[in-house]
Amino acid sequence: MIVVSDTTPLISLLKVGQLELLQKLYKTVLVPQAVYRELTENPAYINEADIIKNADYLLAVTVENVKSVNVLRAVAGLDEGESEALIMYDEQDADVLLMDEQKGRRVAKRLNVRHIGTAGILMLAYDKGLIQAVKVKECIDIMLANEIRLGKSICNTVMAHVGLDTQY
Repeated sequence: MIVVSDTTPLISLLKVGQLELLQKLYKTVLVPQAVYRELTENPAYINEADIIKNADYLLAVTVENVKSVNVLRAVAGLDEGESEALIMYDEQDADVLLMDEQKGRRVAKRLNVRHIGTAGILMLAYDKGLIQAVKVKECIDIMLANEIRLGKSICNTVMAHVGLDTQY
C-alpha cells in the first residue's frame, strides 16, 4: 500500500505520542519534501524534528512535477505541502492520502483522491486492535488541548465509533 502524508496528521500523531501507528497501519509513509522541511526546519516543531528525522518508516520524497504543484497552489489556494502531497499521490499512484485541512480535503475529494484524516487513522487503529478506546479519547483530548482543529461532530463520531458515550 502506498501512502502519502501532509503535515497535520503527522504533527497530530506526534503530539499524542502515536506516530508509530502509521508504521503499524501502513509500514511506510511517503512525505513530500515541503512537508518534511516544515516538520524538520520550522521552529514551531523543534521538539518533533528529531522524531521525524529518526522515523525510518517516513520517507522524504521529491515531487517530480513542480509545475503542477505551482498550478494547484495558484488555482486552489493550497499551501506548498498540501499541493505537493496531492501531486505526489498522483505521481506515486498512491492508495491513500493523509490530510486533515478542510480546504485540502475538498480539493482531494474533487480530484477523487482517497483520503483519511487523523481522526480516521485513530478509528482504523482502534478497529485493528492497535489502540484502546480510552487511549483514542485521550488522543482526541490532547489534540484539542494543543489547538489542533477538530470539529465537535468529528470528535463525537470517533467516540461513538470506539463505543464511548463522551460528547464534545
